[in-house]
Amino acid sequence: MRTQRFILIICLFLNVFALGAQSYMPNLPWADISDQVDRQVVIAAGTAELYNGHPTTVLLDDRRTMLCTWSRGHGGLAAFLSFSEDGGLTWHNQDAPEAWKGLVNCPSLYKLTDKQGKQRLFVFAQIAGDPISRNMGYSVSEDGGRSWSPARDLGKPCIMAFTSIIRLSNGDYLGLYHRGLSDQDRNPLKLWQALSHDGGLTWDESRLVGEYPGKSPCEPCVFRSPDGKRLICVARENRRLGCSLMMTSDDEGGHWSEMKETPWGLTGDRHQMQYLADGRIIFVFRDMAPGSPTRGHFVAWTGTCNDLLSGYSGQYKVKLLHNYAGWDCGYPGLEQLPDGTLVATTYVKYHPGSEKHSVVSVRFRIEELDALFR
Repeated sequence: MRTQRFILIICLFLNVFALGAQSYMPNLPWADISDQVDRQVVIAAGTAELYNGHPTTVLLDDRRTMLCTWSRGHGGLAAFLSFSEDGGLTWHNQDAPEAWKGLVNCPSLYKLTDKQGKQRLFVFAQIAGDPISRNMGYSVSEDGGRSWSPARDLGKPCIMAFTSIIRLSNGDYLGLYHRGLSDQDRNPLKLWQALSHDGGLTWDESRLVGEYPGKSPCEPCVFRSPDGKRLICVARENRRLGCSLMMTSDDEGGHWSEMKETPWGLTGDRHQMQYLADGRIIFVFRDMAPGSPTRGHFVAWTGTCNDLLSGYSGQYKVKLLHNYAGWDCGYPGLEQLPDGTLVATTYVKYHPGSEKHSVVSVRFRIEELDALFR
């Protein structure tokens, strides 16, 4: 009897272990289009001296004009701003405006509209200074990016500025970012949020909204559920322990659920997403899933909101760009054009050899990716 009981306990343990490990195994179909260079647009080529890093993009209301900004060096100065008037096919690069002087580390572009209907473009980044206690700041444009205000210090200590901003039902904006519990205590990282009531010009005091014992959530991406009633936040796990993390709010960010792990296939860094015409979601990000055949490369994941919330794997994952730097890529922009073309933009070591990172876009339609799995 004791022997039978012992065997039963061992079997139960193995079953539980297998279920727990399943989410960390490569259980998602995948394909590779990284060799299809006709899909790729090089916005800024790296050289032996120039490292282009951490781009973001914004699509203006004409749905043709796109702006892209990025930094010189890894986490360096917000040094470049580029314009495209044809949906990202051709670009006109220029140095960043003088008004951005002093902005560093992953400049992020946003298009925000206040409650009176006034639209502005913002770039949020760190204000250069003490690397331990740098504050978040921004520069704003009221003419579509042709001119910019001097950078304003928001007085919010940060590692990176807002990595996601979403409009609330009352017209306010909610911005999410990460830092430690204090200026000096940066590990583990936690998620913080702030509200703006005037279209992004001023922001309330930040409050802690997301943490996970023993893990380090950062780089949040927030979006709405298909019915618009729930906010969903997906975040990087910076300690590389298991999968990425997620939380939800059913009261416009007033309260958030406890964080839990995402499906294995969504594990990665600096997620950006769009809803597709058929209701599915597409995310692009740096793949960091344990055991993934595309780990360290720039990928797209497609599935449904229910897949994400229920812990299902999703539909598939596609390798968009091969990264010759091991893991250093991602931090993308993702825009959807009127004809359904998706433009995913990242920094990546585009070639082996001495050339440093480039800023590169990949263009595709979801029907083209679906066809890879038929």
